Amino acid sequence: QVQLVESGGGLVQAGCSLRLFCAASGRTFSIYLIGWFRQSPGKEREFVAAIRWGGASTYYSVSVQGRFTISRDNPKNTQYLQMNSLKPEDTAVYYCAASRGSGRTRSSDYDYWGQGTQVTVAS
Repeated sequence: QVQLVESGGGLVQAGCSLRLFCAASGRTFSIYLIGWFRQSPGKEREFVAAIRWGGASTYYSVSVQGRFTISRDNPKNTQYLQMNSLKPEDTAVYYCAASRGSGRTRSSDYDYWGQGTQVTVAS
């Protein structure tokens, strides 16, 4: 099993920045990919970004490309989502997820999920 714990969410004004954290523990040797998803009320869970466990490759949704940056710290088994130029439409619960395979944009591609952290962007 892999355990994921997110932190760093909060309330910010539009245009501001926020950094999310995802701490991984357990059988992390089985992880191939770490992803971030988000879900707002009444909407489906949406892919945001992903990074290979080795850290060399990153992937982003069109809606966050150029504003968000995913990264990870190998020794600390911690993943980050740096979110800049936040917009009200970025408001959602953000989830960290881990995949043992190479699929990256579908929720079903991921095997383990954190509890989520709320991000609210005020206009």
